[in-house]
Amino acid sequence: MEKIYEAEVTTLAGRNGHAKSSDGLLDVDVRFPKEMGGSGDATNPEQLFAAAWSACFGTSVTIAAEIEKVKIGEVSVTAKISVLHSNGNYDLGAHLIVKIDDVDADTAKRLVEKTKSICSYSKATKGNIEATYEVA
Repeated sequence: MEKIYEAEVTTLAGRNGHAKSSDGLLDVDVRFPKEMGGSGDATNPEQLFAAAWSACFGTSVTIAAEIEKVKIGEVSVTAKISVLHSNGNYDLGAHLIVKIDDVDADTAKRLVEKTKSICSYSKATKGNIEATYEVA
């Protein structure tokens, strides 16, 4: 595959630090959320991952609709990323809630299924984290 884009972000001090992209557009403090013993006064990696995955999935739904030759309305994707802990191990879980306007439930479900094989984040996480998809 040909590389068409590469994001570069450097984080200092991990989860209680600062993240900045090489182009300066992303420049944020990161903190542990309160639920994990942190201050919760800044964004956290799971929020950034949720934003990235939901954006990618939303765009991929429109691509799936074009492939299927289905006219759709606005697409909204809510990604809920969970930190899971068991016996000293940490994992991620994901639940994506997809709303596609102007289509029936069966069409929306079909598009979401197709989108899972289009979205880069869905493909990258397949089999690696527990992910569920819901049509709203």
